[in-house]
Amino acid sequence: MKETGKPTANPMLVLREEFDDWAILFDPDTGDAHALNPISVFVWKRLDGHHSVDDIMSELVKSCDDVPENAQTEVIKFIDELLEQGYAGYEI
Repeated sequence: MKETGKPTANPMLVLREEFDDWAILFDPDTGDAHALNPISVFVWKRLDGHHSVDDIMSELVKSCDDVPENAQTEVIKFIDELLEQGYAGYEI
């Protein structure tokens, strides 16, 4: 992943927010759906091409209590998975 870049969510995907801050990320082209936990939803909403991973982490630390030490590694892993699936990318 380009850790210094600013990832952008694929605008063709649909985020359906459910109860308890969980959500379903749906790809209407393939019919695939993925459950997102509250932190993943938090990250997804910031994949707008304006937030770097550092920006997202800064907001996460401000918004949540007891952020684990490995949170940045997990956020990067999540974004990498989105990139591999074509659910996110980088503006050229």
